[in-house]
Amino acid sequence: MKTLIIVDVQNDFMPTGALGVPGGYEIIPVINDLLDKFDLIVATQDWHPKNHKSFASTHFGKKSLDKIELHGIEQILWPDHCVQGTEGADFHPDLATHRIETIFRKGTDLEFDSYSGFYDNLHKKSTGLAGYLKEKGCKELYICGLAADICVYHTLKDAVREGFSAKFINDASSPLDQINFVNIQNELYRMEVAIVNSMEV
Repeated sequence: MKTLIIVDVQNDFMPTGALGVPGGYEIIPVINDLLDKFDLIVATQDWHPKNHKSFASTHFGKKSLDKIELHGIEQILWPDHCVQGTEGADFHPDLATHRIETIFRKGTDLEFDSYSGFYDNLHKKSTGLAGYLKEKGCKELYICGLAADICVYHTLKDAVREGFSAKFINDASSPLDQINFVNIQNELYRMEVAIVNSMEV
């Protein structure tokens, strides 16, 4: 079953949002044009409680993009974003959500950040995405969305870890940090993740 995972195409990740990703608006029509090529489409949604520990605002004297140690791993501190029930957490209204069969919410635990659509950053809590896809008989996953160098990247890594064949749709994604993303693309090649554009799907 040919499967598309759309990662976090939410208002707060648009360029004018709380944690804006350059090029966020431009990928939406690319994603919409892809939808008829897939048998199954699922999406992930960042869904943080207020005062999430990944927010700089919850740590006295810290600012956005500072780094701390949280539960034994490095945590980048972010501006408050994708808070449950807010407009910023909604999918962008131009995204054709009628084709999305199921939404997997992540970052719901106050203590742990969750970049991947499969697990939190400590791999302690599963979203249920892997089990859902395996029950559906999915083997080949195409993954796109925001941000390419963070949540899309970690979703690709966990997809490979879970035994799926994973493909990254480059022009249906956009990174927060373009320079860092060059290194990430090299890592994707080493993981045998195919990097494709929408015309190749």
